[in-house]
Amino acid sequence: MSKSAFKRASVTGGRQRTDVLASLHNAQLVESKPVLPAEIISTILDYLAVPDLIHFARVSKRMQEMVYDDTRWVQRLKAMGCWDEREAKQRFEDAMRKQWEGRKGKEQDPTKKGGGSAVKRSVPGGEKADGTIFDSDLEATKQQVPIEEAPRLRPGSLVDGFDTLAVSAHINTLGANVSGRVETGDAALLHILTAVRSIRGAARQEYGKVYSGLSPYYFNISMRGTRTDAKVFRDFKDPEQQSQMLSQLKHFAKSDFAHGNSAREESLDTLITTFEVAVLREFEQALYAADVSGNMKKYACVLVTLNGGQAGVDHFIRQNPLFSEKQKFGNPMDCLEYAFSGSITLGPSSDFFKRLSIETNQQAAIIDQVFPSSVDVLYHLLERVSEIIVSAYITPLLDETHGRSIDAYLKAVAGLYDQSMQFSQSLKPTIGSAETFRQDVDELFAKVFEPHVDLYLQEELRNFTRLSGDEVNNWEKKLTDEYASTESYFMANVNRVADKRDFLSSFKKVVMMPVNVVAMPFT
Repeated sequence: MSKSAFKRASVTGGRQRTDVLASLHNAQLVESKPVLPAEIISTILDYLAVPDLIHFARVSKRMQEMVYDDTRWVQRLKAMGCWDEREAKQRFEDAMRKQWEGRKGKEQDPTKKGGGSAVKRSVPGGEKADGTIFDSDLEATKQQVPIEEAPRLRPGSLVDGFDTLAVSAHINTLGANVSGRVETGDAALLHILTAVRSIRGAARQEYGKVYSGLSPYYFNISMRGTRTDAKVFRDFKDPEQQSQMLSQLKHFAKSDFAHGNSAREESLDTLITTFEVAVLREFEQALYAADVSGNMKKYACVLVTLNGGQAGVDHFIRQNPLFSEKQKFGNPMDCLEYAFSGSITLGPSSDFFKRLSIETNQQAAIIDQVFPSSVDVLYHLLERVSEIIVSAYITPLLDETHGRSIDAYLKAVAGLYDQSMQFSQSLKPTIGSAETFRQDVDELFAKVFEPHVDLYLQEELRNFTRLSGDEVNNWEKKLTDEYASTESYFMANVNRVADKRDFLSSFKKVVMMPVNVVAMPFT
């Protein structure tokens, strides 16, 4: 990585010196710089295998610092999904709080100030420290121990946070010859990823634990001739443990950045696929035998542990009796055959949804017995129910009704929608259902009516326009009739007044007639 620091000085003349140290005395120290910058070296380290990284750290103190950089190992833990930033932050804050409490107690305790009877302990460098639970100065001093003072390692072994990995002198398979101290078949390996702690400054040690436990199984799979007799199958006989180990190896493969990682991951995927097919075959046989609480439940848990169990869920839904016996729920044309001409009855459709609700709730009870709570199988089943059963019932019924009568069609859309919403409310959630189960199911069955919304709105608008026009015409006719009757009434009143006036005038003439005709006697 760097040029030689010594340069031989030329002899100017005279007799050749025979002193063996003459060349060393005549050597001149020449300052040199690394050939590669630190950024490029750091990038190269990202693609080295773990055993090579450990060997590289022994080259110099500078190389050790680059290899031991905590961010390098945090990156690998994040790739496996084992690093929790919130946990790391919380641990860091707790450590800082303990440090502050320790300093505060040290300042307030007179025995720790004057060096009384406090317990002493030695640290590197010969200094004495008091009995504080957490002393940041002491911890910092421990981290600054020179590489020369580190414990000497025996040849072929390392303790660089990897639990004494035995490293072969000649590693030609990038870790295939690396074996940890963890005993084969140890139950602790089944939970090794969940046991990883997110501690800043200790990511290398945490990754070392995972590497020492899983790397022997991971590299064994990539070796020729070991796929059918892999180490993971020899050490773990129970299918649930095998699936748990394969799942962890799949996550561990994501932290493999070394050359050839694609081929190793492909070998692992091939083995996982072979194992999944075998487990799925056992699950299928248990499904046909209706062994709900036995092998069906057992192998469903194996599939879920392996990769989420999507293959088992799909097979359970595909072979579900709801779809193979959907004809028993009812015929949609019964709603038209049992009704008068040009009308529709929704009694048969109500019976259809009731029978479907009973059968679906029975399947939900089976799901609770077979699948773990981490998988929401019921919602995926209801998706298929809405597509294959409910939609297949509603669509031909609405199409046929639309061709016969618009009024019946409008009644059918509104009635069937109300019945489907009642059906969704009658369904019982499983232990794996989401908290928004009711809302999700309502939206799911509401989508069944989306293809009919445009036509329904058009027909509803036409029907509303027609009914509104008829109603307006009726209003206009009534208003016209009322206006005519009112006008005749007022006109009748006017004629009566005229007649009354004529009558009074005539009466006045008659009364006044003797006065006008006969002369007064006193005139």
